[in-house]
Amino acid sequence: MLAFRSVMAERVSETQPRCPAALITTRSHSNNSSLHTSKTAYYDILRVSPNATQAQIKTAYYRQSFRYHPDRNAGSDEAVHRFSLISEAYMVLGSVSLRRKYDLGVLSLADVQNAGKPSRKDTAHPPSLKEQPQQRYSRTVRGAGGKPMFDFDTFYRAHYGEQLEREQSLRRWRERRKRAQQESLLKWKKEKGTEMAVGTLLVLGVVLLFSLKS
Repeated sequence: MLAFRSVMAERVSETQPRCPAALITTRSHSNNSSLHTSKTAYYDILRVSPNATQAQIKTAYYRQSFRYHPDRNAGSDEAVHRFSLISEAYMVLGSVSLRRKYDLGVLSLADVQNAGKPSRKDTAHPPSLKEQPQQRYSRTVRGAGGKPMFDFDTFYRAHYGEQLEREQSLRRWRERRKRAQQESLLKWKKEKGTEMAVGTLLVLGVVLLFSLKS
């Protein structure tokens, strides 16, 4: 429910036309999701109207998946979860046949699970352990029967690769600058402490000298 509330809160804040909100449980389909039983859950996730065209749905998917892609939100479990929901929503709404079933209220959990399964061709040559880390966030959205419908990662790299690289470079630069500032502050405090210690010793020396003379 926390993830759903986050979805709805952002929709209100962005002053976009809103679809009727559905009371849904935002879990991924691998965890017995009930999203497929709601009339508007998938539309709400992509922030489109139930009357949206397939082109509008695809555009919404591009926008949402880019925003919450794990590569742009390193270390954010919420982003990973949202990205999973967005992928599931497009997997259903991006398929004309699955969308029709969903709109009619006859879409089953098996339909969703089967749509997300890779084809036999994909499973015939599973990735090696060395290849798996690089494919951690591979998002090939599949239609009915496991047929690849849209490979988001290919689109993502082609259209946003340079932007992502710039963002990562900027993030690394900010981290280096922050560390440099912290190191400078520590150095300044250390030097200041040394100066104060020397000054204190000088004052004590003068006081002691006058005491001896008197």
